[in-house]
Amino acid sequence: MTDNNQRINALLDREEIRELRLRYSQLLDGGQAERMGEVFTEDAEVKVTVGTMKGLAEIKQSLQAAYHTFDTQNRAHFPFVHAITNHNITLIDENNASGSCYLLDFVTDRDQAQHPFLLLGHYVDRYVRVNGEWRISHSELDVVWPAESH
Repeated sequence: MTDNNQRINALLDREEIRELRLRYSQLLDGGQAERMGEVFTEDAEVKVTVGTMKGLAEIKQSLQAAYHTFDTQNRAHFPFVHAITNHNITLIDENNASGSCYLLDFVTDRDQAQHPFLLLGHYVDRYVRVNGEWRISHSELDVVWPAESH
């Protein structure tokens, strides 16, 4: 039988990891990319629609630029909304985990008659515990809709 403390610690670890993705969405959507150190490791690599970013400084800069690019109405208020769901996390050992979740990415600059979906995606992540706190060390977004035209 598994020790109850191990099971409780595993639940706490999974919840802390799950909160990373939610925090990422809140910071990105709220124009606070400068705080991405709360989510990513210093040497993280992130592959998303705006390109591949290596290292925390580049992640912050690129995500801030994406925020301004999508703020087509200059509202400085949620130009997009990243909704995260179906998060699955596998604990590898005490300090490493992997996981995936779905992304529903909405944009807010469209006319009411248009659908607000920008894309539907699937994040695949690696997590590492740094100084007692979980962070994303690698993230890759697979855009499942719309299909890219070739």
